[in-house]
Amino acid sequence: MFFSSRDYREYQAYLRHRRRRRTVVAVVLAVVIVAFAAAHAGDRPAARHPGHPTSRATPRHQVHQTRASDSPSDAGHGLSWVVFHGMRLPVSASDGPRTRSGELASGFADEPRGALLAAINIGVRTAALWGPAIYRPTIDRQVTGSDAGALLAADRHDYQALRAAARVTAGQPAGRSYAAEMAYRFVSWTPAAATVDVVSAGPGSNGTTVMAVTRLQVLWLRGDWRLVAPPDGDWAHSAAPVASLTGYLVFPNEG
Repeated sequence: MFFSSRDYREYQAYLRHRRRRRTVVAVVLAVVIVAFAAAHAGDRPAARHPGHPTSRATPRHQVHQTRASDSPSDAGHGLSWVVFHGMRLPVSASDGPRTRSGELASGFADEPRGALLAAINIGVRTAALWGPAIYRPTIDRQVTGSDAGALLAADRHDYQALRAAARVTAGQPAGRSYAAEMAYRFVSWTPAAATVDVVSAGPGSNGTTVMAVTRLQVLWLRGDWRLVAPPDGDWAHSAAPVASLTGYLVFPNEG
């Protein structure tokens, strides 16, 4: 997610004050997926991609059968696109989100396509930029892992700075996004857990297009996919700059 040039300068001053170098992913993209962006991916060391977390999900009793048409390699096909605060998000009538309550989204199929859609749609909604009416219930209900609390605390802190920079009423979104989801690559997939790298693109500070890849992990818990919180509640630890889409599966332009 990206800001106007004025907000960009003010947010830069805020980051310097915090003495943190941080990439906030579009995201997924982010990841996600999360507020500010790929524009700063080059300002930080290469991200550490954490190992896959130990799943607390228990195998389902029924036999799982993956549809032949929904393998990890074609999970990005057959999608529709909806606009969410300026950015297009992928959706599917069959694989989710099946429930959209207000600006929240849930209900994803236990298939590769459902896992991909959950990772992106949940990851994007964890961004502080959208305000507590979106990020708080998303994190409370759809984010798991030991760092979920840290993610919520970081969002509360960041939203105050973003709101002040954008000069909006408390509780309102602090801006729009100009990021786009470009491509993906499954790192791993099972019916209980999946890890996917999602590439987002957006305008950089010098007028060029920049890209960042965010690693998103989801677990199948309580009948739906849940996003694993990033290490220390900071999406910068799961993001890195990327120069090309080589090795990734590009989303077809089906919007």
